[in-house]
Amino acid sequence: MASAVETAIRGVVTKGLTTLAGFNRNRMDGAAEHTFLTGIHTPMREERTITDLTVTGAIPAQLAGRYVRIGPNPFKPDPRGHHWFVGDGMVHGVRLSGGKAEWYRNRYIRSQQLAQQGGPAAAPGPRLSDRDLVNTNVVQIADKIYGIVEAGSNPAQLDENLETVAYSDFGGTLQSPFSAHPHEDPLTGEFHAITYQGTDPNTVWHVVLDKSGTVIRQQPIPVEHGPSIHECTITKNYVVILDLPVTFSMKALIGGEKFPYHWNPEHKARVGLLPRQGSAEQIVWCDVDPCYVFHVANSFEDESGRVVIDSAVYATMFEQGYDGPNGKPLGLERWTCDPATRKVARTPIDPAPQEFPRPDERFFGQNYRYVWSLGLPGEDAFLGEAPLYRHDLQTGERQVHDFGPGKVPGEFVFVPRSADAPEGDGWLMGYVIDAVAETTDLVILDASDFSQPPVAVVHIPHRIPPGFHGNWLADL
Repeated sequence: MASAVETAIRGVVTKGLTTLAGFNRNRMDGAAEHTFLTGIHTPMREERTITDLTVTGAIPAQLAGRYVRIGPNPFKPDPRGHHWFVGDGMVHGVRLSGGKAEWYRNRYIRSQQLAQQGGPAAAPGPRLSDRDLVNTNVVQIADKIYGIVEAGSNPAQLDENLETVAYSDFGGTLQSPFSAHPHEDPLTGEFHAITYQGTDPNTVWHVVLDKSGTVIRQQPIPVEHGPSIHECTITKNYVVILDLPVTFSMKALIGGEKFPYHWNPEHKARVGLLPRQGSAEQIVWCDVDPCYVFHVANSFEDESGRVVIDSAVYATMFEQGYDGPNGKPLGLERWTCDPATRKVARTPIDPAPQEFPRPDERFFGQNYRYVWSLGLPGEDAFLGEAPLYRHDLQTGERQVHDFGPGKVPGEFVFVPRSADAPEGDGWLMGYVIDAVAETTDLVILDASDFSQPPVAVVHIPHRIPPGFHGNWLADL
């Protein structure tokens, strides 16, 4: 349980507390080199539109839409207290149609925080709080494009050219915080999320949007210590809550850290199985050994009614410093949660360090076969030269795609060849930085045999800083 003092302080985030945090931050070394503000992470200085893109190979004619990824791009970089997760949001997109690459665009998310620093004017629309930074994911909900983030802001709606139209509370229906990872149930069209807010350490919410983009459920769930829950997942009957030992730290906040979440060994690790329409009292909490998960590949219920979860797992997280993700990666694991015993059995799928696991989203929440993931260079760096993996969960086969020396890939996403194509029949796409040439490629791979050379490569004549998440946003 959070201490009475900490709970009292968090209940009223006073001007004095903010001033103290700022004072301590200003005492830090402003000239220090920061891993996530230098090298390949050096922010871009301008917004660009490029319409004369060079392409190697042949872009599949079936691809009509935009590949869009978002990430942090601080407008006024300052290493003092900085964390990779809190930079101003910038979207980077490539429009494909008719076998051609029509344009590349990068645009800031027009937040009030950005405008206050002297950046572009803020977009209109309702804010959850004065912290309206959006930098973590880009999704399409009910024919609209949204930039999203966990814990601090309403979504930012974007137009087809990636300009920020307005901040959104889904027509006034969103009264709770939102998430960077709402998951669409392909069988119902609903989006499910587990959300939290930094100023409330005792509550998270199960939020559901119907296929029209209207919030139809905001179920509060009591928790302790203010856990950082980046991800959730779903099955036929459950929404899965990953309540793991990364929690809010008042000491870190007062000390000047801009992302004040640390590893907390006193916080019990557990997985909650919430019936989709159930109350907080109906959650089946299953104990799991202490660890941390950012991202889930998929989950489903087996023939015995147990919940199976595949995800990229770490032994700890945010234990070794505050500038970005750190911790020992344990690879891809399968967790089997038994509602009867309330225990979680953990089984390795592949111990190689990896992140950003993605399935064929048409099979999300269902028994499935394929996972694609990004290799990690190891414990000392979160991103760097690394391969992509294709896991066949039925045969145990792992395919590898290596981009070569000096090439730094990010998350890749699966795009089906057609709406009714078999699972795994389609393409993978994502950005790859050439760290030597300071350029970036949008690479398109054959998802079923992706050890082969790319199907097509769209060449972007500058470095796109590593970001977080993106998606293929097909024309509708």
